[in-house]
Amino acid sequence: MPARPQRRGAGRRLATGVAVLAAAAGVLTAVSPAGADTGAASDKHRPGRTVDVQLLSFNDLHGNLEPPQGSSGTVTETQADGTTKTIPAGGAEYLATSLRNARKGHEYSVTAAGGDMIGASPLMSGLFHDEPTIEALNKLDLDVTSVGNHEFDEGRAELSRMQNGGCHPKEGCYEKGKTFPGADFPYLAANVTDEKTGKPILKPYTVWQHKGVKIGFIGVTLEGTPDIVTAEGVKGLKFHDEVETINKYAKELQRKGVKSIVALIHEGGLPASPSYNYDCDNGGAGKGISGPITDIAKNITPQVDALVTGHTHQAYTCTIPDPSGTPRTVTSAASFGRLYTDTTLTYDRRTGDIVRTSVKGANAANHVVNREQPKAPDMTSLIGRWNKLAAPIANKPVGYISADINGRGSTTYESPLGDTIADAQLEALSPADKGGAQLAFMNPGGIRSDLAYKASGSEGDGVVTYGEAFTVQPFTNMMNVIDLTGSQLITALQQQVSGSNEASPKILQVSKGLTYTLDLTKSGKDRIVTDSVKLNGEAIDPAKTYRVAMNEFLAGGGDGFPAFKDGKNKLVGASDLDAFTAYLGAHSSQSTPLDPPKADRITVVK
Repeated sequence: MPARPQRRGAGRRLATGVAVLAAAAGVLTAVSPAGADTGAASDKHRPGRTVDVQLLSFNDLHGNLEPPQGSSGTVTETQADGTTKTIPAGGAEYLATSLRNARKGHEYSVTAAGGDMIGASPLMSGLFHDEPTIEALNKLDLDVTSVGNHEFDEGRAELSRMQNGGCHPKEGCYEKGKTFPGADFPYLAANVTDEKTGKPILKPYTVWQHKGVKIGFIGVTLEGTPDIVTAEGVKGLKFHDEVETINKYAKELQRKGVKSIVALIHEGGLPASPSYNYDCDNGGAGKGISGPITDIAKNITPQVDALVTGHTHQAYTCTIPDPSGTPRTVTSAASFGRLYTDTTLTYDRRTGDIVRTSVKGANAANHVVNREQPKAPDMTSLIGRWNKLAAPIANKPVGYISADINGRGSTTYESPLGDTIADAQLEALSPADKGGAQLAFMNPGGIRSDLAYKASGSEGDGVVTYGEAFTVQPFTNMMNVIDLTGSQLITALQQQVSGSNEASPKILQVSKGLTYTLDLTKSGKDRIVTDSVKLNGEAIDPAKTYRVAMNEFLAGGGDGFPAFKDGKNKLVGASDLDAFTAYLGAHSSQSTPLDPPKADRITVVK
């Protein structure tokens, strides 16, 4: 079996040799692997005109190098008899083994990702500004990724550091004698430009090459990134339409002679089933999927041969017709390294293009990163090294629970963990000198995990460590308390199900005492039954002023809640994580652990 091309360091090699000449001509291309024959040659496995290129992909890793806890660390599989099975999945030790095994026997194999590799990460990675995750991705031989919205959590300068290396500007180097080298793979940000210069802040595309086979990759994040990232994180940046950007660079690649193109898009869809092996094309191409990616896919030029997507943390391998009506493969591998997608692209050496038929786009399937396979020793070593550095902080107990308190893994609009977090924020900010909060809101997307009863390490079942609490709330947003009128409160609740959130509702988690009815039989803002909105049993008075606690992201209008931007008399309090850990400590002990809340504050009518 021919050796797989080695690409470590490829990201930075673009600045030298051939790449300098290419850049001068406006071409952004990956350097051919060392020893690779760039002339046309017959593939060992399929001699002749076509060659099968293996595209391995995943998305939304979010720094989950260790197996995720609770439901975040499982996938659902539909069995032959229609029943479902839950399979533990994920962890870099297993993802590395899965990808390395999948590559065996494939001389032409490229690995790509759909963004959010970092950000909202567990403590082991987040504590070190995600340097451990970039190091792990280098070892995984990732060839290319698009940026996602979470790549901007710490701003443009930090994203550049992830790409180019260098120690943290404030905290310095974490390991004695070691300087963070940066990513060996290119981060692509075709639709993110500098407001002043109008130029992309990172490479818009790259070209993977091996033995005469050339495939271009264009990477974009969702245009709405500024709505879901703090204002500081996207300061000075402009985010452009995904379709227009991809079509623009697809033309440029075609002019450069690159006919095979894959788009890496950090935006996704919602399949009709949560099972990773659901047939997304049951009933016809694209019939089993909805969400933003469907319209994007239908409008991207037919010159693009496949779409690797992300953001929604869902699993699917679908075909959605391109503008010419030809089916095109659209894939997503859930999140947290629980799955990877294996797609076969049939490359025509004569035309230099991918062969797509009128029946299908490309052969693609999602595979479980199961935990029954051997661990990759280099990943075990990496995790152990960083865990040792994090241990003094990560392993400290901060509370006790009697059972799983589901958050990220909850299937209902109101989650037990969402209630717990909102209650923690209300308690932290209700004292007069802390803001005088009367109620609190928590955005559901900010809840990154469950609190699992089963021990993640040696702390014992039911013990919540600081590391586990950090995994739930990794952003360390500062808490705000603001004045809102009752009318503004009602408007904010209506924005959960209208405006930018109408197609995909974002239901805020609410503190104890706030109750209302959500009527899903209606549409838009009418889904909020206004006369049902009560605080401690009393109807909200439109003219009255209320003190409302929320994190700084929500207070800035994030997640499609502009009503919060109109708040007055802002007081900045402790961080959301500090409020959460203080609440766990005050309301639980080893003998009296915290029970999961009933999650009965929002009455849902279906």
